[in-house]
Amino acid sequence: MPDSDALPLAAAFFLIALVYASVGQAGATGYIALMAWLGFAPLAMKTAALALNLLVAAIGTALFLRAGRLSWRHVWPYAALGFPFSLLGGAVQLPPGLYFPVVGLVLVAAAAQMARSALRGAETAEAAPRHPTFLAALATGAVIGFVSGTTGTGGGVFLAPVILAMNWATARQTAALTAVYNLMNSGAALLGAFAWWGEMPPALPLWLVAVALGGVAGAVLGSRYLPDRGLRIVLALILLVSGARLLLG
Repeated sequence: MPDSDALPLAAAFFLIALVYASVGQAGATGYIALMAWLGFAPLAMKTAALALNLLVAAIGTALFLRAGRLSWRHVWPYAALGFPFSLLGGAVQLPPGLYFPVVGLVLVAAAAQMARSALRGAETAEAAPRHPTFLAALATGAVIGFVSGTTGTGGGVFLAPVILAMNWATARQTAALTAVYNLMNSGAALLGAFAWWGEMPPALPLWLVAVALGGVAGAVLGSRYLPDRGLRIVLALILLVSGARLLLG
């Protein structure tokens, strides 16, 4: 990648982090979608997306902790197997001929989940959330952890719709929970992929600054001003187009 492209990409990553953070996500699928459009190599995409996702998720987790909205009792059943399975997934490197179709499917699935959560509109259920059984939470965390670790997608974009669809937590609890899940799983997957850290793009430090600023701005805007439903629909369309491009070649 030419050095002249680093700054425009930083601006694009800033916007991705801002939009994702405004709906309680860290942005890995967005970073991967952009890098896929620009023809990045699979190893560069995976490691860079995990590093960017890790930082934005850390910011989100810190904000939820500061606001007193984070309950570790809700987090640990998903993280118990999510962390080791993300570590395992991070150590798995798919060949390009398989990586791009798999990531394409992941992006399309993320688009479907994002659209579903948007079209559900405002929370209509009056009943209190039903906490999942311990085994259900373990299995959910493990499956999403392995898939997200293998592809570099973080996992929160899949976990949040599952939790909301099953009424396992309120919307606010889900946002806090997925921020921590993204943080733990991105860190685990990045550790698992340590053998390929040398493949990270040289401009990554600049992009980390950009997503940090975008993550903070998005969290503030999302909590005060921006319509959650419309943003989720826009994100779903972006992910769908990017995933279809990877699948169709």
